[in-house]
Amino acid sequence: MKIETLPLTPAIPLSTKRRWRTPAIALAVAVAVAGVTGGWFAFKGTSAPPAPAPKAEAKPTVFELSHSDVVTVESRELARRLPLSGSLAPLSQATVKSKVSGVVLETGLREGMNVSAGQVIARLDDADARARVAQYAAALKEANARLALATKNEANSQALLKQNYISQNSFDTTRNSVELAQAAVDAARAQLDLARIALNDTVIRAPLSGVVSKRFVQAGEKLSPDSPVMAIVDLQHLTLDAQVPASDIPRIQVGQDVHFRVDGFDARDFSGKVARINPATEAGSRAMLVYISVANTDGLLRAGMFAKGQITTDKSEARPIVPLAALRKDGERDVVYRVDNGKVVAQPVQLGMRNEDEGMAEVTHGVDAGAVLLNVPLDGVKPGAQVKLAGAAAPKPDAKSVDKAVVVAKKD
Repeated sequence: MKIETLPLTPAIPLSTKRRWRTPAIALAVAVAVAGVTGGWFAFKGTSAPPAPAPKAEAKPTVFELSHSDVVTVESRELARRLPLSGSLAPLSQATVKSKVSGVVLETGLREGMNVSAGQVIARLDDADARARVAQYAAALKEANARLALATKNEANSQALLKQNYISQNSFDTTRNSVELAQAAVDAARAQLDLARIALNDTVIRAPLSGVVSKRFVQAGEKLSPDSPVMAIVDLQHLTLDAQVPASDIPRIQVGQDVHFRVDGFDARDFSGKVARINPATEAGSRAMLVYISVANTDGLLRAGMFAKGQITTDKSEARPIVPLAALRKDGERDVVYRVDNGKVVAQPVQLGMRNEDEGMAEVTHGVDAGAVLLNVPLDGVKPGAQVKLAGAAAPKPDAKSVDKAVVVAKKD
């Protein structure tokens, strides 16, 4: 038996094996997976899942604002005010005193009763005063008689002097008697006038119109000169005496308006005007008194009441007013964020007077009354952002507005 030797198979290069082995394996795996998958979906009776749909274009963010986030610009006056407090005092008051001595016969007024200027408030016994009037009237009559006699003697002496029957010295003596008699008449007349004045003073009258605040005497009491009878205050015109720090005095001028409230009348505002400013400071407090004139036509206010209020030191014209919280800074400019057709717009403004106490500022140029502004800073709400008020339908932004919002956001 012949054994033949078969030719050896030539060796395949390693690099050639790697070229075809890996793709072949991947192809085999893919065919196997496809078969399995096809069999699975064939088994389930369904087709292969559709390809994913293309992503929809992202909608712009619309910020919902509450009513407290926005403010509507209103047009009104803006004022700067200075707080003050003090007590009310009557502008006119008097303590009526007796000018003569006497026993009180009548006094019918009581505390709290109204009196008019010239009204009788008390009567004194006038018997002594009438007797003195009669006495001085008689003395005046006697003095007039002496004057008449002296005048007649003067005329006779003058006639004798012309005929040289008497000397010049005798005539001068007679003439001097006339002058003395005339002086006696004048003195008697003055004493009579004083007696009549004393008689009139037995009737005590009110020197001003007002209200009786204190009665010091009763009927039957004996008064001496300068004894107090009644105290009268005029409540129609009051003065609010308020202490103001000396550093604030340059802001105060005569004629400025003052509004205040009084304990017991919390729901009512009273008004007055600055009438006077004390030129000196009060010892200890280093404050200065400002006197405010108050018209109390209805008589509700009383002397001694404590009042707290404000004095208007500056006042602007009626212009748009915005909150200080709504102001922003864009470099050196003041701006506000205005809501216009559902979009936030940066609006430059020019400011006038500021009131830090009220938190408001006057706008001289930039916005008008009725504009809607962002009242407070909100995270993410910048110029160009889409917004809507709570309870309102969101605006439909167009492509231009979306692009513009993106651009503004990038700038910020």
